[in-house]
Amino acid sequence: MLDADIRLSGASDHGVSEAVYLRDPDDNGVELDRDRPREEWPREGGRLNIYSAPLDLQALLAEA
Repeated sequence: MLDADIRLSGASDHGVSEAVYLRDPDDNGVELDRDRPREEWPREGGRLNIYSAPLDLQALLAEA
């Protein structure tokens, strides 16, 4: 995406997954996401804790 100069319209960390959002040439919204392994899913009091927070793009790029 960096090499193709594709701009993100958003990026979210949901605890159980990470997602980036962009627009295609026809201005349709596109979401690319990956699920985290179940053992990494956040839990609070035994319950799944899904949330929406900004995704750390620098950390994501560092993994690449």
